[in-house]
Amino acid sequence: MLHAGIDIGGTTIKAGLVDSQNNTIVIERSTAFPKSGYKNVCLTVGEMIKNMAEEKGIRLELLGSIGIAVPGSIDPAGNRVVHAYNLGFHDAPIKEEIMAGFPGIPVFLANDADAAALAELHGGVFMGAKTAVLITIGTGVGGGLILNGKMFRGGNGQGVELGHMMLIYGGEPCSCGNNGCVEAYCSATWLAEQGKRILRSGSGILLRRMAEDQEDHVDAKLVIDAAKQGDPLAQGVFEVFIDNLSAAITSITSLLDPEIIAIGGGVGESGDFLYGPLNKAVKEKSFFKANYKIVPASLGNKAGMVGAALLYRNEF
Repeated sequence: MLHAGIDIGGTTIKAGLVDSQNNTIVIERSTAFPKSGYKNVCLTVGEMIKNMAEEKGIRLELLGSIGIAVPGSIDPAGNRVVHAYNLGFHDAPIKEEIMAGFPGIPVFLANDADAAALAELHGGVFMGAKTAVLITIGTGVGGGLILNGKMFRGGNGQGVELGHMMLIYGGEPCSCGNNGCVEAYCSATWLAEQGKRILRSGSGILLRRMAEDQEDHVDAKLVIDAAKQGDPLAQGVFEVFIDNLSAAITSITSLLDPEIIAIGGGVGESGDFLYGPLNKAVKEKSFFKANYKIVPASLGNKAGMVGAALLYRNEF
């Protein structure tokens, strides 16, 4: 049976039909996010599902379910997006809107990082794990938790917001309005901003050359690449990043003692340059002094879409 998975992002909507027998994507499509309110977004999603089903010659009533993943918080009943700031959604009845266009087909709604963790459980690095944590590092920092072999939704349906754990009391401002959150110190945005500060200071010869002296060329990947190639200032930034991220992960290990921790997003693709010092720092800081398994997530930017299609599995 095929299940539709939709990953709604602030710039792109990704949609796919996933085969429940082997969790493979049989067709996928993407389109630009329409910045015109949740109703138009739901209409776009509906058209994407119908077009994919038509292309594969599948009658809509034969779809097993529709899963929607969004970068925001979901109400306890799993019906509404309470807040998704990057999408401009506030108290948006997404499930109801989708169900209206697909009567009789079960519809599920979840946070995108939670859905990505579910995808890793059923077809990625979390397979076989009972307790696992996914940390997504991009513009912000998100996370999903597998607890007792299932996607954890939280006591109030909010899941987990790892990026908004407090790392430094009274610290740097965060996008959420608080200060000192993990996101303010461990995001790709933080790395890029530190690189831009180096550029503005007139230092960092290698980084400046790689960025062609253009501040808008500086992103997290460039800072990491400059550090890999020996720029001492970029290396200093990356060392602080490792210190910050390892402190956040240490808090997670003290609370959950997970079997495995995976890091998603572009930063998570930095190989041994990231995972070598990160694993070492976490072991040194951890109360348990355990060799926690910290690895890159395996499903890349398709994890949210695949996880959305698999949300039906978390309900039973």
